[in-house]
Amino acid sequence: MGVKESLRRQIVDGLSGAEFPIKSPEELLSAFPQGAETTCTAGDVSLKAGDAGKVLTGDDLPLGTAVC
Repeated sequence: MGVKESLRRQIVDGLSGAEFPIKSPEELLSAFPQGAETTCTAGDVSLKAGDAGKVLTGDDLPLGTAVC
């Protein structure tokens, strides 16, 4: 499994208990097990949930499921 696929799987798994739809960045962060500090790592890449705000736009929400 590549880095992208591994990170994606960790994100989907992290959101497995979330209530959908997720309508705001705040709801998204609170849906992760450790909130903004939830970290996914694959190879040399490490991604914190709190960094999602740097790449998400209003067009990305609401999320209807964990699988995008």
